[in-house]
Formats: sequence, structure tokens, C-alpha cells
Amino acid sequence: MPAHPIHFADLGLSPVALDLGGPFVLRWYALSYLAMLALGWWYLRRLVARPGAPMTPAQVDDALTWVGLGVILGGRLGYCLFYQPGIWLRPWKVLELWHGGMSFHGGLIGVLVALWWFARRNRLDLVRIYDYVACAAPFGMILVRLANFVNGELWGRPSSLPWAMIFPGSHDGVPRHPSQLYEAALEGGLMMLVLVWMFWRTDARNRPGRLAGTALLLYGTARFFLEFTRQPDAGLEHLAWGLTMGQTLCVPMIAAGVWLLMRSASLHVPAPAAASGSPRG
Repeated sequence: MPAHPIHFADLGLSPVALDLGGPFVLRWYALSYLAMLALGWWYLRRLVARPGAPMTPAQVDDALTWVGLGVILGGRLGYCLFYQPGIWLRPWKVLELWHGGMSFHGGLIGVLVALWWFARRNRLDLVRIYDYVACAAPFGMILVRLANFVNGELWGRPSSLPWAMIFPGSHDGVPRHPSQLYEAALEGGLMMLVLVWMFWRTDARNRPGRLAGTALLLYGTARFFLEFTRQPDAGLEHLAWGLTMGQTLCVPMIAAGVWLLMRSASLHVPAPAAASGSPRG
């Protein structure tokens, strides 16, 4: 145990961003999802402004609705299926979003399905749509993990590191990893840096699957190893195969990322004629 562990309560953080009284309470967690969609929309419109994009700015506006539905419905259903299967005994609890409970992996599945429908409806190249949306995804990973930290939830395993924190919700007074911050930095921040460089400084955007594959591989690998610092969800501490639920769900992500990267090596979308001879940017 560190000599002077940090007490989360002393940080003065509140899950409530704005309280107008009664039911009118705006929480940071809800704001993180709104900001994620707004920033993702803004950045995606910048990306598709480059020559050779797989969709138009107007189609980005249309896609935002589908992505939002995919995130919310997929994230909630995924949480209930993967982490709280007992909730189906009282199915109305599934609708109680204000109590929290969202799964990244479920949200990812929801977004993939929503974008599949969007691409099919508009006759667009699905894999390239995935590439561009993947570049905007880190905004959500950073913001939602920071909101988890502000909420004092999803804390880590016991730790003796100097920055270990005592989270009131753990009820044991044991200093723990602030794993939410690790996840914001590696699952979101690192991925953003890599994808920004790949999109703007290489020809990755012209190789279908390369950006999406990189995103899946980076997130899956980071989350797999960060699970060693994150406290497993109650009831899922000891899965029969030796992995946590989060690690288990990352395995197919890593495999899919590797497959997309290998596939992208033999694929190339020619740059538009107007862009030929200009510096890569």
C-alpha cells in the first residue's frame, strides 16, 4: 500500500454536470456520449473532405443517426448480455439507462451493424466506411473513460503504486489502479495518435481495411493487457477459461484486426486524378 494513497473523494469530482432540480439532472456520462457524437461528426466531415473519400459530407450527417443508434442500443444490449445476463429475468431493467451499464464491445457490434445497413442502403464501400469511422472513434473512447473516472466507477485492481486511489464505491478502503485513466490514454489517446498519423501522412486511407484493422488491433491489445489492472465485473471474476470477459471479447477483435491488415496489403484504391502529383497529406 502506498504511504499516502489518493482518496478519490478528495478530488471533488461529481458525476453531475448540471442540476436544475427535480428530474432535470445532466450527468457527465451522458455529456460524454453527446460530445463523442458531436466531435466524431465534426472530424469525420474533415476526413471525407479529402479527395477519394468513400462518402460525402451529407452522407456523414445521415450516418450520424445510425451510429448513434448503434452505440446506444448495442452498448446497452451488449452490457446486459455479456456482463449482466441475470437482468433478463426482469427485462424492463434493460431500459433503465439512467442507472448506467454500457459495453464497449456491444457498442462496437451495434455500430458495425448500423454502418452495414447504412452502406447497403447507400451502395457504399462498407470496409472503407469502417476505415473512416474508425478514425473518429477515439474521441468516444477518451471521453467515456474520463466520464467513468469522474463517476468513480470501473476502478482497477488493488495496487501499491504512488498514484493508486481509494474509490468510495469499492467499500474496502484498498488503494486501486485508476484503470479508467489508463484506458483513456491507451485505448483512446494512443489510437488517436496512430490513426491521425496513418490517415494524414500515409496512403492508409487508400488501402481498404488498414485503418479499421489498426484500430481493432490497437484497442483489442490495449484492452486485453489493461484488464490485468482492471477489477473484473462482479460475478465474472473467474471465467472457466482463465480470461476476464473483457479479454475474451478482445480476442476476436485482435483476430479481425490482423485479418484486415493482411487483407489491406493487397488492396489499393487509386488516388483521384486531380490529387496526383500533390504531396501526401
